[in-house]
Amino acid sequence: MSRNTDYRTIVHDGLWKNNAALVQILGLCPLLAVTNSVVNGLGLGIATLLTLVMSNITVSIIRHWVSPEIRIPVFVLVIASFVTTIELAMNAWFYDLYKVLGIFIPLIVTNCAIIARAESFASKNTVFPSFVDGLMMGLGFTAVLVTLGTMREVLGQGTLLANAHLMFGEKATSLSLTVIEDYRGFLLAILPPGAFIGLGLLVALKNVIDSRRAAHQAPEVTTNQPVAAESGG
Repeated sequence: MSRNTDYRTIVHDGLWKNNAALVQILGLCPLLAVTNSVVNGLGLGIATLLTLVMSNITVSIIRHWVSPEIRIPVFVLVIASFVTTIELAMNAWFYDLYKVLGIFIPLIVTNCAIIARAESFASKNTVFPSFVDGLMMGLGFTAVLVTLGTMREVLGQGTLLANAHLMFGEKATSLSLTVIEDYRGFLLAILPPGAFIGLGLLVALKNVIDSRRAAHQAPEVTTNQPVAAESGG
């Protein structure tokens, strides 16, 4: 397999084939808890993406110096250090968003997708492939958070990008859109059951797309096979 093909595989795995949220079904606690709006999902997604990238790079750098017996505690310590840094940065520069996301920022440490990438990929590969893997896995996870947040916000509140100023500053207030005028809201969409239903629909949609792709790419079976002539006795 060529080097380019390897990177294409990493990108495809992270964004689609092995997506942490849609295929591995990891990190569901924050994914389902904070995705009642686009801004919340995007904020947590970016924090998770940064953690994945930085922890993958660090684990790849130190992989030869960490003995197998203590590798998991060391990986967790690395992840926790980056999550603490991100939490302090959000507290300093995005305080209102930090208050909204609350406990789910430090809970990134317990996201199984991050320790899984450190163990299964970064600990076995060099720095740049590990960086690409962390970036693609983070983008795939963030995409699901934003998509689910969009669905729930539109159905639950009839708005899009509400409270955009929490992430982008006061000038971003104009980004907030009212999708449905005089909308009374759909409570189920913004409650936890709505998150489960929304995620289930996204997983089902991915499975349908994969099934159709597989059927389309399947080799056609030749039905007109030549029949061997029987020799007379």
